[in-house]
Amino acid sequence: MLEILVHSDNKNPISKEQALVLPLSKVGIADIALVGIKNASLGEMIQQLRRKGVKVPTGFATTAYAYRYFISSAGLEAKLREIFTNLDVENVTNLRQCGRKARLLMLQTPFPPELQKAIALAYENLCQNYGADTDVAVRSSATTQDPHASFAGQQETFLNVHGLEAVLESCHKCFASIFTDRAISYRQIKGFDHFHIALSVGVQKMVRSDLSTSGVMFSIDTETGFKDAALITAAYGLGENVVQGAVNPDEYLVFKSTLKQGYSSIIKKRLGTKEIKMVYDQEGLKLTKNISVTPSDRTRFALNDDEILQLAHWACVIEEHYSQVCGVYTPMDIEWAKDGLTNELFIVQARKETVQSQKMNNVLRSYRLVEKAGEQEREFLNNFSLSPHPLVTGNSVGEMIGQGKARVIMDVDQINQFQSGEVLVTNRIHPDWEPILKRASAIVTNSGGRTCHTAILAREMGIPAIVGCGNATNVLRTGQEITISCAEGETGKVYQGLLPYEVTEVALEKLPRTHTHITLNVGNPEEAFGLTAIPNDGVGLVRIEFMIANHIKAHPLALIHFDELEDKLAKYKIAELTAQYEDKAQFFVDKLAQGVGAIAAAFYPKPVIVRLSDFKSNEYANLLGGKQFEPQENNPMIGWRGASRYYDERYREGFALECQAMKRVRDEMGLTNVILMIPFCRTPQEGRRVLAEMAKHGLVRGENSLQVYVMCELPSNVQLADEFSQVFDGFSIGSNDLTQLTLGLDRDSELVAHLFDERDDAVQRTIAKAIATVKQHGRKIGICGQAPNDYPEFTRFLVKQGIDSMSLNPDSVLKTMLQIAIAEKDS
Repeated sequence: MLEILVHSDNKNPISKEQALVLPLSKVGIADIALVGIKNASLGEMIQQLRRKGVKVPTGFATTAYAYRYFISSAGLEAKLREIFTNLDVENVTNLRQCGRKARLLMLQTPFPPELQKAIALAYENLCQNYGADTDVAVRSSATTQDPHASFAGQQETFLNVHGLEAVLESCHKCFASIFTDRAISYRQIKGFDHFHIALSVGVQKMVRSDLSTSGVMFSIDTETGFKDAALITAAYGLGENVVQGAVNPDEYLVFKSTLKQGYSSIIKKRLGTKEIKMVYDQEGLKLTKNISVTPSDRTRFALNDDEILQLAHWACVIEEHYSQVCGVYTPMDIEWAKDGLTNELFIVQARKETVQSQKMNNVLRSYRLVEKAGEQEREFLNNFSLSPHPLVTGNSVGEMIGQGKARVIMDVDQINQFQSGEVLVTNRIHPDWEPILKRASAIVTNSGGRTCHTAILAREMGIPAIVGCGNATNVLRTGQEITISCAEGETGKVYQGLLPYEVTEVALEKLPRTHTHITLNVGNPEEAFGLTAIPNDGVGLVRIEFMIANHIKAHPLALIHFDELEDKLAKYKIAELTAQYEDKAQFFVDKLAQGVGAIAAAFYPKPVIVRLSDFKSNEYANLLGGKQFEPQENNPMIGWRGASRYYDERYREGFALECQAMKRVRDEMGLTNVILMIPFCRTPQEGRRVLAEMAKHGLVRGENSLQVYVMCELPSNVQLADEFSQVFDGFSIGSNDLTQLTLGLDRDSELVAHLFDERDDAVQRTIAKAIATVKQHGRKIGICGQAPNDYPEFTRFLVKQGIDSMSLNPDSVLKTMLQIAIAEKDS
C-alpha cells in the first residue's frame, strides 16, 4: 500500500496538506482542495464503495500543494500574470495567443526534483503490484470548493501511458493544460481567479477497455431532470471517444425504482453507429489511435442486459452515497470501462451532475413550435409529430428551441468566422471552441451522444443542441436560416426556415388542485419524462399506435410471417429495421415493451392506462407488409378494429405480441401501475372473449394487480354499462367515436363533418347516462376524448356529472385544470 510521500529529503512523513503525492486510497470527498474533484471522488469510492461491490482502479494523485510548489519554486506566477494582463476572452485570436504562451511557459519549466522523485516513487509502488512499466491513465483534476463547477473536458487526459519518463511527461502536460483556451475562458466567464485554482493529476491503473467497451452514465435523465432513470452510453474501445463526442454511442435507459426491487427494468435500448474505437497504439509513436469498428460489431449492442443492469445498480449506489454525504439529493455523472482481459466492469470517474440538479422545479417552462392541425388529424395524430419534415435529426440536448443562420465550421482555424446568434454546425466540437459556444443560438454536430462534453457544455450554457446527426455538415450550408427544435422529445430536429414558436412559463405553486383527477394523453415515449413536470394524477391514455407507426413501422403479422412476404420492398425495409433479430416478431415485442415501459416508468407509481391497438384495417395496411394481411373495407371506421381483431384467427397472432410486450412491462420491468384498456368492444360477450385471449398469454385480470378497462365509445357500452361493469374494472369515454356513432355520422366525411359536436344534447345525455350507470356499479369512469381539451362548457358539464377523471392533451392541462377548479367550486 502506498504511504504518504515526502516532498524533500526528510524521510519523516509530513501532513497531508503538504504532501506532493497521495495514494487515492488515502483521500476522500473532503479533500477536493487537495486533489481536485475527480481524484477526491475516486478516493471516496475506493474507501467507501468497494465494500458495496463498486470496482474502482487504484492509483495516486499529485496534490494542489505540488502544483503551487511547482509554480512558486520557478517564479511562474508573475510571468503568467504578465501574459494575462491584456487577456480578452471575447477575442478568439487574443485568447489563443495568451493560452499558447502560458502553456509553453509551463512546459518549458522543468518539474522540481522533489516532485519528480515523489511521482517516481508512487509509480514504482504501482508497478510492484501490476508489473514493470505498467500502463496508466493520467488525468487532470482541477481544485475548487465550488460544488457547481464542472470543469468538464477542460484539461488534458492521457491514456496508455507506460514507463516513468512518459508518466512524468504526461503529468507535466496536465499541469500546462490548466491554461487551455477553453479552461481560461470558462474561469473568466464563471468568475474564478486563474491563480486561485490549482491542478492535481491522477495516475490510475488502466482498464483495458481498448479490448472491450466503455462509456458514460448519469444517475438522472440529462434532458428532463427525471430522477428515477439511469442513462448509460456505450461504445467500443477507450472512453475518450464517448466523452469527446467523436462517436455516436449506444444508449440505454434503466428505471431505478423497480431496479432496486430486483426487476430487469431496462426501458430503452438505442443502437449507436459506433464507427470508430480508440485502442492502444502498440507500434506507433502515439499512445492511442482510432481504428474502424467492424460492420458486425457496429450492428450489435456494446453491452448485454446483465452489464447494463450492473452499471445502473452502481449508479444508484454512487448516487445514494453522495446524496448522504452532501445531505441533499446529488445526481452523478460517471465514467465506466470494461476490461477486455478480465471482462470486469470498473468505475473510472464520478462527479456531481451540474445542470439538472441546479434547476428550479417550481416553474414549468415549455417551448412549442406554433402549429395548426385540422380537426380530423387531431384524433389519430394527437401526440404524433405535426411539424414540417426535418432536414436533419439527432439526439436532442436541452428542451428548447433555437434558430438563426447556420455556420458550418469544419476546422478550428475557421472559428473566427463565427458570428453571434448563428447556429454552429460541425462534425464535433473541438474542446478549444468553448469560447465561441456562448455566442451560438444553437449547436448541431455530426457525432456525439447525450453524455459527451458538447452536450454538457450546451446544457450548462442553456443552448439547445442536436448531436449525433451523422450528416448535418453535408445537408446544412452556411447562411441557411434554420430552426433547431429540442422540444419534441429525445429526437432533435432541424427545420428549414425560422419557424414561429412560443415559450410559456407557469408558476406551479399557484395552480389549484382538483377533486377530479387530471391525467394525460401520451403517445410518444420520448416525451414522457418531460411531461411529468406537468401536474397530473397519471396517464389516462397511452396510444400504442404511435409506437407501432413510428418505432416499429411494420405490421405484426409481416414480422411473424417474414419469410412469406410478397412485397419485396417491404421485406427489404423490414430486414433493415430488424437486422439484429433472427426472430423478427421479437423486434415488435422489444420495441413496444420499451415504449410503454418508458411511459409507465415516467409516471410510476401513478396509474398508466394503456389502450391496446386500435388501428383500423386501412391504417394497418399502411404499415410495412400490411397490405398482404388486411382486408379492403368500405367503412373501416366501424369495421374490423379494436376488440374484434384480438380473438380473430386472422389476427390473434399479432395480438399475442402485444400481450407479450405488456406482460414484460408488468412482470419483468415491475411496472404494475400499467392498466390495460380494450377499445371498440361491442358486447360484454366480446369483452369476455378478449379477456380469455389475454389470459392465454399470462395477462389474467386480477392477478398481479392487473386491472382491465374498456373504452366507452359505442352506444352499446352505454346501454349495457351495467353488464360491462361485470366484465371490466373501469371505463374511459372516447367522446370522438361516441359522438359520431350517437349522431350517426362519419367524422372522416367532409359532407357531414359540420354536424360533429360533442356538445349536442344527444351526446351529453348519453355521456351522463354512462357516468351515472358506471358509478352506480362501483366502477371508475373517466374521459380521454378531445372535447374537454377544446370546450370549457363541456368540461363544466363533466364535473357536474361527477366524472372521476379527465385525460387531457399535455398542452391543454393548465387551462383545463383552472376550468375544472372553477366548476368544482360552483357545483
